[in-house]
Amino acid sequence: MKHLFLFSLILIFSFGINAQDITGTWNGELKIPTEQLKMVIHIKQSGKGLTATMDSPDQSRFGIPVSTITFDNLKLHFSISGIIVYDGELQDDTINGIFKQSGMSFPLNLKRDTARQIVMLRPQEPKKPFPYLSEDVTFENKKDNISLAGTLTLPNKEGVFTVVVLIAGSGPQDRNEEVFGHKPFLVLSDYLTRNGIAVLRYDKRGIGKSTGNYQIATTADFASDAESAVEYLKTRKEINKKEIGLIGHSEGGIIAPMVASENKSVAFIILLAGPGLNGEQLLLLQEQAIGKSSGMTDKDLKKLITENKNLYDIITKVNIEEEMKKELSNYIQSELPDSLNQDQKEQVVNQELKILASPWYVYFLKTDPATYLKEVKCPVLALNGSKDLQVPPEQNISAIKQALADGGNKKVTTEILPGLNHLFQECKTGLPNEYATIEQTFSPTALLIIKNWILKQTK
Repeated sequence: MKHLFLFSLILIFSFGINAQDITGTWNGELKIPTEQLKMVIHIKQSGKGLTATMDSPDQSRFGIPVSTITFDNLKLHFSISGIIVYDGELQDDTINGIFKQSGMSFPLNLKRDTARQIVMLRPQEPKKPFPYLSEDVTFENKKDNISLAGTLTLPNKEGVFTVVVLIAGSGPQDRNEEVFGHKPFLVLSDYLTRNGIAVLRYDKRGIGKSTGNYQIATTADFASDAESAVEYLKTRKEINKKEIGLIGHSEGGIIAPMVASENKSVAFIILLAGPGLNGEQLLLLQEQAIGKSSGMTDKDLKKLITENKNLYDIITKVNIEEEMKKELSNYIQSELPDSLNQDQKEQVVNQELKILASPWYVYFLKTDPATYLKEVKCPVLALNGSKDLQVPPEQNISAIKQALADGGNKKVTTEILPGLNHLFQECKTGLPNEYATIEQTFSPTALLIIKNWILKQTK
């Protein structure tokens, strides 16, 4: 199963001895039959010895904990739950080694820090001092009894201002929506505030300085947090209470309509790569688009889509949690290679269940944005990049327009921006493995469209 090639683990297990000079960040490309995957290994020295985590940026998997790690006589060995094993030898500033998983071996040579140097080239990232007011704030989600921490930026002049709340996409996002060394919400916030629009951005619950439990939160919980942000802004004397808008990126593009459909004080919403299809349709479409662009064969891609559709069908159709987990476990086991022993298979199943049966995943798969879009009566701007492979533009923009039209909303503007990816960067392929290597954080064209549309709504 393609989605099992690498997997996310939640708990961190740290063991190891003898760090010497192996600590740091190491980067390489794992060449497998269908594609090349960038791999990043972070090795640190702690009081108990070496600890490490692994990232697979091309698969959006970060912080995979390394179970055991040793470094002795220039030889590095680490394993992840006994399923992934790496053995290499340090020569100058390169570790030459072999990556093993599921009975297969692939060469993986690691070099120190090259990816980190690329990631730091972010010319759009604003630097202090800012020509506007920036205030660290906290506000309460009284329903869930949690405190959310964020930053409110205000034009440096007298008056009451139009304001937007920035709502991040999926994952443990901070207030800047930092990903691959980019801070798109910082860039967007800076641009809008320089142009007279106030902005509130905040850490997701359980992330950064916000309280709450991120691990058990669903899209509905994040919508509750966004609504709390709107209510907080109504208490600020600098804010025009009739001009509070929402800007949601990716999953945030589902959350914004959820809030606006219930809270009529929301003056407008902007959906940046927002889904129009339900979760199951979206993920299958995403896998098809990324797989095809990555060069997967038609046979392998068909197998991937079939396997994942079978998994998603179990999740969406079996409503009793224990029965769902049992059916998922049986199906995953049936697709694992015979080269794994039973203990290894159980480890893989448990790791996959942590993802597939998590509250967020189950809720997301079952959520249909149309349910909320039909109830949105305020003006809507929906933007996608033409090369977005995570939320493919044609199908999702079409679904958004249809749902809004079904609800009678005629105050709708949609646009597919040529050459932009899911992060609204100018790109070549749109594949996630490009995100980190592109210096641009946010297309100036997209920024201008967003700013001009907001100013038009608030004349």
